[in-house]
Amino acid sequence: MISPSDLEYFIEISATKNLSRAAERIGISQPSLTLAIKRIEDELGVSIFIRSKKGVSLTKAGAHLLKHAKQMQQFWGQIKSEASASVNEVTGVLKLGCHPSVGLYTLDKFLPKVLGKNSELDFELTHDLSRKVTEQIISLELDIGLVINPVKHPDLVIQDLFDDIVTLWESKKTYQNHDVLICDPSLLQTQDIQKNLKKKGFSFSRVITSNSLENIANLINSGAGVGILPTRVANKIANKGIQEIENAPRFKDTLSVIYRIENRNVKSIQYLVGEIIKSLK
Repeated sequence: MISPSDLEYFIEISATKNLSRAAERIGISQPSLTLAIKRIEDELGVSIFIRSKKGVSLTKAGAHLLKHAKQMQQFWGQIKSEASASVNEVTGVLKLGCHPSVGLYTLDKFLPKVLGKNSELDFELTHDLSRKVTEQIISLELDIGLVINPVKHPDLVIQDLFDDIVTLWESKKTYQNHDVLICDPSLLQTQDIQKNLKKKGFSFSRVITSNSLENIANLINSGAGVGILPTRVANKIANKGIQEIENAPRFKDTLSVIYRIENRNVKSIQYLVGEIIKSLK
């Protein structure tokens, strides 16, 4: 495999036409320089230099390679510069994931300020269940996640932000269907609360399922039934038209910001994590 260093050595030899002089200018031994040229010739399957007592000169294949080698060297320099900027500067595109409902009460707390202060920073937002967002962080599909109750993983840094309570909510209106339960059955919190309903003296003859906490909140507010919601979602969406039911089962949630451990030194990620913590914790 030809390395960027090999190309650098090739370009220097082409300029000096002398192995000893090229080795001296680069600062490596002549045998190391000779090995670099051999790697290139073995990889290409052709000779790139003609050796003589006076020095070296390019073969036709070598002259063709020289044109492309200089372009490749410039391209490699650009890659190094961009890679360095992605680590050392607040720039680029950050992929941020969270549940849609989590986004409702978090994103507006920090994104306007971050975007206003950093014109070269862009975002791609992904919305899914917290456990799926966590999986996407681990698999390198996302950079940062705002997730509920993340499971510890050796590749993750997890920083807790705040707690929330999931419980039963009802409309403050006189008319409402108390025999109807409205919930998202895919959520672990909902499953836990449903298991404990009978122990707390609650029973429902009908269940309406929805994977949208926003719609659940609106239905509760309308009096369609009793619903299972996180407190922050209830307060954000229902505009104080619903109230928590006393003595209902409760489930404690913890919202955390997570990212892969190797991103602890990436400036843009650490900057955003810091802004999230300042805004939400």
